[in-house]
Amino acid sequence: MGPFLPAICVVLLALNAAVSPASVGPEDYPVAEEAERTANNDIIFDDYRGKGCVDDSGFVYKIGERFFPGHSNCPCVCTEDGPVCDQPECPKIHPKCTKVEHNGCCPECKEVKNFCEYRGKTYKILEEFKPSPCEWCRCEPNNEVHCVVADCAVPECVNPVYEPEQCCPICKNGPNCFAGTTIIPAGIEVKVDDCTICRCHSGDWWKPAQCLRRECLNGQPSS
Repeated sequence: MGPFLPAICVVLLALNAAVSPASVGPEDYPVAEEAERTANNDIIFDDYRGKGCVDDSGFVYKIGERFFPGHSNCPCVCTEDGPVCDQPECPKIHPKCTKVEHNGCCPECKEVKNFCEYRGKTYKILEEFKPSPCEWCRCEPNNEVHCVVADCAVPECVNPVYEPEQCCPICKNGPNCFAGTTIIPAGIEVKVDDCTICRCHSGDWWKPAQCLRRECLNGQPSS
């Protein structure tokens, strides 16, 4: 037996070296390390389905509890199937509303325009004004401007003029009409040349004058 003792000792030493802690590296435990990393990094979230509701900020509400989610001003009720939120038919905002609040479920008009705008100017409700000599206007309660334009009578002359701040044209020299290219006053006979006498039609100023010509010799009326 003596010659086999050294051989047995060599085998035992080899086995010892194979299982020595100093010879074991991290690569010998890949499965264990992966499991440890997974356990440290994974966060387990509670499942609230059928138990409650979570809003946009992460707050949890019990079934039957009312709450306002972050994306809406309309209230919701937490149910087993999830939040059920109000979706009302909101009234239309007045088109002339100048201040709208969104604090509630529906937007609300807090202030309606109480003036009228006309040609770049503003007027108070029921205020009357004249934007031009021929217009009379009023700012109505519905913020609209209603105007009446003056209906001018037809002038009784062929050369009416417009005066400042007056709507309708006036005949500064009274009624008249045309006798050819000459303007003559109405109501009298006018000798427009040595051989022609003209008169305006009574009330028909727009018609040419009635003229009477006499025979003339060398520009002089015949005797």
